[in-house]
Amino acid sequence: MKPRQLAILCLAVVLPLSVWFAGTAAAPWLLAAGRITPGQAGWLAAAVQLGFVAGTLTSALLGLADRWPEKRFFAMSAALAGLCALAQSQLEPAGLAGYALRFLAGACMAGVYPVGMKLAASWARGDLGLLIGLLVGALTLGSGLPHLLPWLLGSMDFRGAYQGAGVLALCGAGVILAFRPGPLLGRRPGFRASALLAAWRDRRLRLANAGYLGHMWELYAMWAWLGVFLTHAGGVATAGPWVFAALGMGALGCVGLGLLADRFNRARMAALAMLVSGGCALLIGPAAWAWPVLALPLAMLWGASVVADSAQFSACTVLCAPPEISGSLLTAQTCMGFLLTVPAIQLMAWAGPTLGWEWAFALLAPGPLLGAWAMWRLGPLLPLGSERG
Repeated sequence: MKPRQLAILCLAVVLPLSVWFAGTAAAPWLLAAGRITPGQAGWLAAAVQLGFVAGTLTSALLGLADRWPEKRFFAMSAALAGLCALAQSQLEPAGLAGYALRFLAGACMAGVYPVGMKLAASWARGDLGLLIGLLVGALTLGSGLPHLLPWLLGSMDFRGAYQGAGVLALCGAGVILAFRPGPLLGRRPGFRASALLAAWRDRRLRLANAGYLGHMWELYAMWAWLGVFLTHAGGVATAGPWVFAALGMGALGCVGLGLLADRFNRARMAALAMLVSGGCALLIGPAAWAWPVLALPLAMLWGASVVADSAQFSACTVLCAPPEISGSLLTAQTCMGFLLTVPAIQLMAWAGPTLGWEWAFALLAPGPLLGAWAMWRLGPLLPLGSERG
């Protein structure tokens, strides 16, 4: 029963999450054709991030995931995201209307990904790290799907990415209706702004948040610009399948690190992943410029490590926070992290053309390296037995 339900849930998350990076998938072709500028490409990605933050806060303040049945809320959010993507395929690649639809699509993701996390946790039995890792892996695969769609459809036209993602999201809205929650599903306490003081007063929570922010500085900027990098510095003619492969490696990394985190110290497992990803951020540009043959292997390693630790920040926060405010702390942590991705994405829009793509990604490295330091310091402070979820 449990494996079947988790498989249904993961599929339901993968399909609508394809909407997230539909605007980024065609960016290398659009930039080469002069249809958009690097700044516009950055805003197509950043608008989704801002929408997700707005949607997450709105959902938390109004308690939407508790007021409505979780599956229905998920299905409505996925369907609306799909309609946004289909509508955007009829617009110019960039512009105010396009950014607005990207923002709305991001807001809809707040009804898919966090609700999916809640549904996955309803089946947790000492394997929380693995379950959250599975959901983050599903997010990763879904984020990579738009890069594959134009190649599968035989067209690099940006409309194919939006239309394909829209159809997949509508399918995901149907798939979630077959899911049955586990026995641990319950209501979450409402959002409490006063809980944010605990995030500052408790050293463990400060370290967990510092690690998460360092992780988020790198993650979405790398996902948003890897295709452009491979086109310029890696000498790849068609970047989409390779970007999907790199993100697919991240899905494997999430599951693998989730298994390790349930056995060993999850904070230090996250720190090791961040050291690898930070090293990749520093090395991939110069290495690919000097030896292009290294571009793809390093992209695969970076793709596997950059997201492998994602699930563990939430798990560490839950372990260290009082249960009655853990939901508020997770909401705040998520919103801070996704807000930080906006300047990181825009920094790459400037750094790639200005510094050259052989150096641009090095600007992301301080995030994971500082985050690794924070998580390593957090390791000894986790509650005893927390490696068991």
